[in-house]
Amino acid sequence: MLIFAVAIAYLLGSISSSYLAGRMIAGIDIREHGSGNAGATNTLRVLGPKVAAVVLLADLLKGVVAVLIAERLTGGQETAGVFAGIAAIAGHNWPIYYGFRGGKGIATTIGVTFTLVPLAALSAGLVAILLLLLLRIVSLASLTFTTLMPIFVFIYHLPMNDFWFTLILAVMALWRHRSNIDRLLKGEEKRLGKKRELK
Repeated sequence: MLIFAVAIAYLLGSISSSYLAGRMIAGIDIREHGSGNAGATNTLRVLGPKVAAVVLLADLLKGVVAVLIAERLTGGQETAGVFAGIAAIAGHNWPIYYGFRGGKGIATTIGVTFTLVPLAALSAGLVAILLLLLLRIVSLASLTFTTLMPIFVFIYHLPMNDFWFTLILAVMALWRHRSNIDRLLKGEEKRLGKKRELK
């Protein structure tokens, strides 16, 4: 059942709401526009805030649903939720339906962590939101959120399994944001507020 739950989580995570939104609303492949990322931020820049809000919610819910399904199938095992959460994020990042070209997994990570480690996720989320409001750089806020997660898990004396779990998520986020980190170091990362690419 654990393997089945993880497989379901990966397949669920592989459903790209930004790709589908681009196809249905504008007849485009979102990965060929803007930053080329299949995520809510690029959707915001290309298709506007209303579509981006739907994409963000859908990607977040993927993480929540994947964890809940895994726990239900395995009789409430938290470990199943952890593996399923990682699988859902991996599916979003490397989706089997779209040639393994996906997003960066932050919205799905938020859904997963708020389901499994809500206190740490809330604390890291508040810091990330404050940073986003001040600097308007989504990638920096995203990396702050994922990097702070294992730190808050440690501060709140949560189980070590949660520490390793959130550390894995942080490493995944850092890997997916390699180009963003390079631009951040060069002072070239884009801020929110730029005009949409399509009308």
